[in-house]
Formats: sequence, C-alpha cells, structure tokens
Amino acid sequence: MYLRLSPRARDVAELLIGYGLILVVIWTPDPAQRILYWVAFAFIAVTAWLRRKQTRPNGLGLRGLLPSLWIVPVALVLAAAAVALAQHLHVLHRLYGPLPVAVHLAGYALWALMQQFILQVYVLLRLLRLGMRRGPGIALAALMFSAAHIPNPVLVPVTLVWAAATCLLFLRYRNLYALALAHGILGMCLAVTIPNAIHHHMRVGLGYIEYRGHQRLRRPTLEIAP
Repeated sequence: MYLRLSPRARDVAELLIGYGLILVVIWTPDPAQRILYWVAFAFIAVTAWLRRKQTRPNGLGLRGLLPSLWIVPVALVLAAAAVALAQHLHVLHRLYGPLPVAVHLAGYALWALMQQFILQVYVLLRLLRLGMRRGPGIALAALMFSAAHIPNPVLVPVTLVWAAATCLLFLRYRNLYALALAHGILGMCLAVTIPNAIHHHMRVGLGYIEYRGHQRLRRPTLEIAP
C-alpha cells in the first residue's frame, strides 16, 4: 500500500514517521533507545535512498564544494574567538569522555554530516517538494531541528539559528561537506567553552534530564574532570 501512495503523500508520510522516530529515540531510555536508534537510522536511510532521484543533488557529491569552503575558515575564526573568550573567563575545559581528541572530533564530524543530511535533504527538500515557499520551508525545517534539541537551553536557540543559516547555504551551494565541517568545529567549540553544568555534555531530550538527576545523586562528590 505504501508504494501505491502518491509522491506527495509519501513525502508527508516519510517526513512524519522519520521525524517522529527521531523524537522517540531522544525521549526513550536505554536499552530501548539503542534499538530504536537503529530503527530510525534504517528508516531514514532506506527512504532517502528510495527517493534519491527526487533529491538530486543531495549534497554528497562534489558540486558546490569549492565555492562553499569559505564556510570552514569562518567557523574556525568564530571558534577561536569563543575559545579565547572562554579562557579569559576561566570556563574553558576539556572534552567529556576518555576518547582521544582526534577520535572525538572525527566521530562528531561524521555525526554532524548525518545531522546536516537529515536537516537539508530529508526535511528541507521534502518541505519544498510539498509546495512550501523557500522562507516558510526554511523556518519550519529550522524549528523542527531546534525542537529535537529540547530541553537543552544552549542547543535549542543555537540550533535554531544554525539550521536556518545552513538551509540558506545549502540551497545556494547544494553541498553538505563544508556545512558538516563547520558544524563539527562549532559543536566542539560549544562543548569546551560552555560549562558542562549548563549543556550537560551536549545532551538532549531524556539524556539532558537524566544527567541533571545523576548529578544530584552524586553530590557532594567533587567532579574534577569533565
């Protein structure tokens, strides 16, 4: 029955189900969360592949890469300024977890590419195919992206602005790589320049709430390293 739906109906169904699965994953505790993560990943990957002809160019080729590379040095400059300010305010700290910095950065860059693909290709292009004008489509895509970061008080407003800006840039260049690199740079910058007590190691959804409860249980133990 699904294959008999019109392209428009399929776009609506895939968008609602895919985004719904993401929200379910965010608000589900372990170990069920790990299972649902792969369910959501598989659904988005399969439906994106099936609709690949409708989303060309999908941002994963070389088209638009060179003209968009200016985004990366801009992100580096902003990150360097934020690090300098955090150091001046004595809030600069290490990345959370035992992984080496290079591994952490590489993993986050890949995760950033996945997020940008979902935002721009899976969500934004579907909204535009459904007949939304460019402005409202970008606004709705940005709101959906930001809502997936509730209740993190840092990531909700930051991702709203970031999503709107990167949607505009994607529609201009149709390439995801520079956006993903900038996403990774700025994301790591937020992680080390804003106290963990505020962004809870960049967690969202139930993870953000559970972190707060975990910290209450651990008091008055002093946490020396992030």
